[in-house]
Amino acid sequence: MNNFLRRLATIAARSKSRWMTLAVWLLLVALLSSIWPQVNDQEAGSNNLLPAEAMSVEAARLAEEQFPDDSGVPLLLVWYRDGGLTNADIQVVQDLYGELKKLPLAHQSMVPDFADMPIQALQESTSEDSMALTTPVFFEDNSSTEELQNSLEALERKLANLTEENVLGRNLSEQGLHLRFTGPAGIQTDTTELFSQADITLLIATVLLVLVLLIVLYRSPILAVVPLIGVGFAYGLLSPLLGFMAREEWIVVDAQAVSIMTVLLFGAGTDYCLFLVSRYRDELHLEPNKYKALQLAIANSGGAIMMSALTTAVGLLTLSLAQYASYDRFAVPFSLAIVIMCVAVLTLLPAILALFGRMAFFPFIPRTEKMADDLEKKKGKPVRQQNSRSRFSRAAGRLVIEKPWPIIISCIIFLGGLAALVPKIDYTYGVLDSFPEDMPSREGFSIIAEHYPEGEIAPVQLIIDTRGEKIDLKNALSSLGHVESVSEPEAGVKDPNFVQYTVTLAIDPYSTEAVETIPELKAAAVAAVAALKQAGANRAEEQVWLGGETAGLYDTEEITSRDQNIIIPVILVIIAALLLVYLRSVTAMAYLLLTVVLSFLSALGLGWLLIHYLMGEAAMQGLIPLYAFVFLVALGGDYNIFMISSIWRNRKRMPLKQAIAEGVGETSSVITSAGLILAGTFSVLAVMPMQVLVQFGAVTAIGVLLDTFIVRPLLVPAITTVLGKYAFWPGALWKKEATDKEKGSQ
Repeated sequence: MNNFLRRLATIAARSKSRWMTLAVWLLLVALLSSIWPQVNDQEAGSNNLLPAEAMSVEAARLAEEQFPDDSGVPLLLVWYRDGGLTNADIQVVQDLYGELKKLPLAHQSMVPDFADMPIQALQESTSEDSMALTTPVFFEDNSSTEELQNSLEALERKLANLTEENVLGRNLSEQGLHLRFTGPAGIQTDTTELFSQADITLLIATVLLVLVLLIVLYRSPILAVVPLIGVGFAYGLLSPLLGFMAREEWIVVDAQAVSIMTVLLFGAGTDYCLFLVSRYRDELHLEPNKYKALQLAIANSGGAIMMSALTTAVGLLTLSLAQYASYDRFAVPFSLAIVIMCVAVLTLLPAILALFGRMAFFPFIPRTEKMADDLEKKKGKPVRQQNSRSRFSRAAGRLVIEKPWPIIISCIIFLGGLAALVPKIDYTYGVLDSFPEDMPSREGFSIIAEHYPEGEIAPVQLIIDTRGEKIDLKNALSSLGHVESVSEPEAGVKDPNFVQYTVTLAIDPYSTEAVETIPELKAAAVAAVAALKQAGANRAEEQVWLGGETAGLYDTEEITSRDQNIIIPVILVIIAALLLVYLRSVTAMAYLLLTVVLSFLSALGLGWLLIHYLMGEAAMQGLIPLYAFVFLVALGGDYNIFMISSIWRNRKRMPLKQAIAEGVGETSSVITSAGLILAGTFSVLAVMPMQVLVQFGAVTAIGVLLDTFIVRPLLVPAITTVLGKYAFWPGALWKKEATDKEKGSQ
């Protein structure tokens, strides 16, 4: 690796190579962007996240096959008036459906004949308190989101002609008639609308934040732009590459994946840039030749950058082991983003730095002592030199070698206390829980939930393959807790051996209690089938399926738990192996991994306090733990590798304690800067409309800050100090006999 990096550094510093590198990157970005689509144009919806073998998915397939409903994709129109719907309101409903009957919307498949119903009959269909009425409009199954949006806009125009009231836009707290679009069609179009401008907002906010942070931290306008140029080129190459892969259906990308990928690229990409830039600045203080300094910077930091990128990319790639599509869709885009960014940092960034040279750091231009002295003599006044080590860095370096045990104990108490909150976290897997409360389709859904029996919102479908046996489950199911009613059995159209029951729960079908009733319902059905067949529960279980929203939530919880149980151990093993290969130390690998896990758990605990008590959310999104774990463990390893590499390198030429202090001093400033930028970029996800993105950004930002200010500068070097030479076991360095001076420092 060292020989490769030296050759790479030599090539990067050559005049022709610099311009050729820039030309190659420009040509690649321009060429790929012209022939392949951008990734944003290939975004897919987030539906069908469960695998095909999930029980609720199989139930949906059987329901479509045996109990078909040819009406199409439903749009639910939720009419609401505080105090009760009036006859005039019902007349508006009838007039609208009369219009839809005469002049159907594009891709409209069917509407109920409400126009010819007596007003009194339609009035009886309202909720028990007469304040809400739900009426459907059905669209063709193959309608695209864009087609549905156009149809809904046409529907809004019809409404505007029928009533002068702003029934769609008026706040629900205001008096008058209200209407909200919800159901599958309404949620689908709302989701697309939410993300239509969100990606642009996120990109602008991320770029501005990184730019401001770089200017504040480095006080150099040129240096603030240089990393953004590198990240911009990397994004320009990555976007059409992912767009091509999505178009060819090699991968699936959705809006969430694209949003987080943008943040990851700017956050982690800027970090890698800073690792090289900070080393370049240090070398410029020692080496008068800017090209030679660049060669040394690449040779000394390139290994850590490559190893950090490899660790992060492989860690993120483990998400491909997930069955839940929302996890799996992240694997390739995120891993590829890290790899391309690493290539950009080791090829494009050196070319840019070679062009700017020392002027990249203007107005605090790094010079050797001789250059500074010569300039002072020429100008007749002192020359300002920016110290690459902050007071915090120097103080942390001294503290960890002077008082390692108090630091270790204090850090473990603090981080362990936050980690102890993890078992108390409540999780939710409801789709609508992740949307803003004022999103129209969520408001419509809330009206239904408040004014109709809770279980009617989303009944459970129980399908049984009777295989010719007579089975009556109505009484058995009705006797279960939380069951409001059970329908009469319905025989399958193609195969009468399939029977369907509709089970209406007495509680909120999206609640934890409702999800917990799914295994009870299945157990009751399996027991009945097993008793009749006398074939045992194992075979009977293959004849029972539960579908519907509640069953889908149950499957989501089960499958995401399975994914966590597989991916978390795998990523720990992979990162442990990479650390072991790079550091050649079992001890270092073990305590670095343990500190990363502790940092993740404490971030999750502190994130819960923020989400629950400050944001006022009743539960954390259930996808957050695995998202946060993969990112924090992978990205946390970057800072570990960068700092430990410095300690390892210093250890070859100085006593261990001095090497630790120097390593902390050398890297704390850049790690602090990188950590602030990375945490800042993830916090930008707060501008996104999805709670899962907001919460993910909050937890990840907290984890990065804990890593930056506690784990990396204090806990890890303090543990290294206490372990002494055993921190290197069984690497070659610890076998060397210590000098008398080293022995005295232990």
